[in-house]
Amino acid sequence: MVMSTLLKFLYPPPPSLFITTMSVISFVSLANSGFSEIKGKHMQYSKFFGTIKNENNEKEKKARIESKKGMLLLYGPAFLGGVSSFAIFPNGDLRFALVCSALTIHFFKRVLEVLFVHKYSGSMDVEATIVISCSYFLSTMSMIYCQHLTQGLPEPSIDLKYFGYIIFLVGIIGNFYHHILLSKLRTKGEKEYKIPQGGLFDFAICPHYLFEILIFVGISCTSQTLYAISFTLGTTLYLMGRSIATRRWYKSKFDDFPKDIRALIPYIF
Repeated sequence: MVMSTLLKFLYPPPPSLFITTMSVISFVSLANSGFSEIKGKHMQYSKFFGTIKNENNEKEKKARIESKKGMLLLYGPAFLGGVSSFAIFPNGDLRFALVCSALTIHFFKRVLEVLFVHKYSGSMDVEATIVISCSYFLSTMSMIYCQHLTQGLPEPSIDLKYFGYIIFLVGIIGNFYHHILLSKLRTKGEKEYKIPQGGLFDFAICPHYLFEILIFVGISCTSQTLYAISFTLGTTLYLMGRSIATRRWYKSKFDDFPKDIRALIPYIF
């Protein structure tokens, strides 16, 4: 009964051990990262990383890369993977093209933000940067390959691809807008953090994460594959954990941090 209901919304899981394994790994690793954020163990490109003494000592021992170059290394391969997918799989249907274009646009936006929007200071751990970059690239190509495996199969009886792409575009625009607001917090040469204001920042400290979740919800609805769903669920749990850690960090740094500002969803969470 449950499976028949799911198959109205999803393609049947492909007979691919690789995709099945990646579905489990993506969900578990992202969910675990979210719980780690809540517990205070942060990603090594996070502004929270290094706030604990032993992390500072670890930072001094490892090879470092300038933050801007590191962030380009994070997102560049996944963007190139999205672009190359049109040449690797030239005979994809409309849904395949929508999924590939959404992933490509998402990482292209991130590259543009690194180059022209975000302001960076400090450096990143080279080893962690390479690991995260490979993770982004592998998850992107896995989603594209999974979509390729659906070619020729009967489509789900409930078609969500157009609805999903609209949700994706809402997420992209909302995420970009709030990144612009974040970039305006500090003028050139400033390094101190400030409480974000404007847009949904007046109601939640991480609306850019909320819109990033919408990006992947939109891609999942466009894709309608089990891998996309598992990746989106994992991403949601990770960003929920990160938003909790972010709110806790701002409360510890600013005595005037408004108590009614939520972590991720205005008025709710």
